[in-house]
Amino acid sequence: MVKAVPIIDDTSVGLFPIRTVAQLTGVNAITLRAWENRHGIIKPLRKASGHRLYTQDHIDRVHRIVALLDKGMRISEVSAYLEQESDRIDPDEGDGAGDHWRRLLDRMLAAITRFDEDALEAVYNEALSNYPIREVTRRLVTPLLVEIGRRWSTGEGTIAEEHFFGFYLRNKLGARFHHRSRSARGPRLLMACLPGERHEIGLLLLALATNEAGYRPVILGADMPLEDLALAAERTSSAAIVLSGLLELPADLLRQELPALVEAAEVPVFMGGRASVRSLDAVRRCGIEPLGADVETGLAKLEQRVPLGTLSLIHISEPTRHD
Repeated sequence: MVKAVPIIDDTSVGLFPIRTVAQLTGVNAITLRAWENRHGIIKPLRKASGHRLYTQDHIDRVHRIVALLDKGMRISEVSAYLEQESDRIDPDEGDGAGDHWRRLLDRMLAAITRFDEDALEAVYNEALSNYPIREVTRRLVTPLLVEIGRRWSTGEGTIAEEHFFGFYLRNKLGARFHHRSRSARGPRLLMACLPGERHEIGLLLLALATNEAGYRPVILGADMPLEDLALAAERTSSAAIVLSGLLELPADLLRQELPALVEAAEVPVFMGGRASVRSLDAVRRCGIEPLGADVETGLAKLEQRVPLGTLSLIHISEPTRHD
């Protein structure tokens, strides 16, 4: 018996039409439908009208499929691989790898609810001692941030928990950024959070990823006024401006401030984070390229528009005369 597809109403939040998913992932709508109908590896929700709607989990799954295809796996092999992936045995734990990451997440979450920094540090260091930093970010840090946000939105958790973990992780990522490799010689990227946006974690994760790829990020941090960015990009000889946001974008920002920045800047402007997903069409109308909420996909989009071989803007002043 074929399992019925859940029917949802038009008021559901956190859901995206197929056109938005195609823009965020680079996988066209025809291919997404084929992955659903022919291969059964994507199963979107449906509106009463029959239109497909996708969650962030669906989008993450599309990114995973693309990564497997890029490694040379055939689409006919992907479905079985994904089914086995969560059950794959971790050699050190003797249990499913997915269960292992879930246990790490639960331990970190328990430490956060107790405001126990020593316990939080112990679990995080344990993960880093056994796995590459990018794996820890993808399979532990990012899901933990989502879970904390969910708990806060449903009333399960508190703002204090979010602030506690945000401060801890910001310090960890800041230290990593401070001790980053200085050998990068790629284009500079001017990176900042949107006005009113105090969640810097996404910005720092993307900045670290760009640095590891060879870019030279210049970070301005949280709650950055947009009117200063064009001049800052010029003075730093940046090849692009990258904004980050989690919160819903105010109407004035979309109507006036963002278009004004695009007009004033001599370089392309990008936006990452969940704000770029929620307001994708409006962001595009401002002349800004959305990067989505996935760090690796955002980095890939940056590399398409600002290749590592791109020279940053060079501003040469008149030589000083000495009479």
